[in-house]
Amino acid sequence: QVQLQESGPGLVKPSQTLSLTCTVSGGSITTNDYYWSWIRQPPGKGLEWIGYIRYSGSTYYSPSLRSRTSISRDTSKNQFTLQLTSVTPEDTAVYYCAGRDRPADRATWYSFDYWGQGTQVTVSS
Repeated sequence: QVQLQESGPGLVKPSQTLSLTCTVSGGSITTNDYYWSWIRQPPGKGLEWIGYIRYSGSTYYSPSLRSRTSISRDTSKNQFTLQLTSVTPEDTAVYYCAGRDRPADRATWYSFDYWGQGTQVTVSS
């Protein structure tokens, strides 16, 4: 059974960089044809897809967040990481990592095979 777990600080100051890690267990992030995404849900709003890192290591980001987003991985730890720069209070959200066997450019609750439990990140001074 594949399980995902997000980790990282729950509070980030404006203009700083948000950094979250997703640890995958029960499966490998280099499994062929698998795509590992970051998704967020701001308070009172729907899911927003941020980007993915492919099993091969290539990445793809939402156009609206591309200039501030970087997703990387550590295959030795079976982890992938989100960095979001120059954060503002509008980046306050529950952040999720998720995986599925095809590319994504949007998110719904039923469109991913695996989800982490989510982690609250608040941007505030």
